[in-house]
Amino acid sequence: MTSPDAGPLGLLGGTFDPIHLGHLRLAEEARDALGLARVRFVPAGEPPHRTTPRCAAGHRLEMVRRAVAGNPAFEVDDGEVRARGKSYTVLTLERVRAEIGPDRPLVLLLGADAFQGLPGWHRWTELFDLAHIAVANRPGTEPHGRRWPGVLDPVLERACQARIRTDAASLAGTAAGCVVPFDMTPLAISASLIRDLVACQHSARYLIPDSVLDYIGSNDLYR
Repeated sequence: MTSPDAGPLGLLGGTFDPIHLGHLRLAEEARDALGLARVRFVPAGEPPHRTTPRCAAGHRLEMVRRAVAGNPAFEVDDGEVRARGKSYTVLTLERVRAEIGPDRPLVLLLGADAFQGLPGWHRWTELFDLAHIAVANRPGTEPHGRRWPGVLDPVLERACQARIRTDAASLAGTAAGCVVPFDMTPLAISASLIRDLVACQHSARYLIPDSVLDYIGSNDLYR
């Protein structure tokens, strides 16, 4: 049996402001569909492509820790929270690659929207040298904008065309360099929805883990 510390490691980054069941379900379906040994959640300290998060990084990190505590295949990386400056994905991948070595498969998990915007990321072409990229599709969505493969930015299409794989098993054979789509269950949950519900004193139960909801209440977040 393959050790969980030797099989493919998935990375799911995000603001997680707050983390919700959509994030957790994406990670679980990616683990299953892609044969990942573990999924590591990486809360952003200072996200470069978004407005300033509503909650401080320490709160967001603690909410992620509470959310994943019951799943032995999930773990949390606090590297971006501890680092100074913008939370660039390429820097996180370099750090994790140095930690796990050159041979273990590393898989960056992205939503289709984020993947479409990849050419705007810092040192984005170097991501393929450090990890595979798995793109989460929502079944039934239209091919322009969110579903992938579909209509891509021409620069991104040229960078990816020789890397696309449809067999998730190919991720286990090499450390980096492939691009693989996988389907996920569509869940209409967003962090902004949860923040609005809490701010209006409406229930957000069953959209986020109870442990996270309790933390939000105890610390008077999003009021």
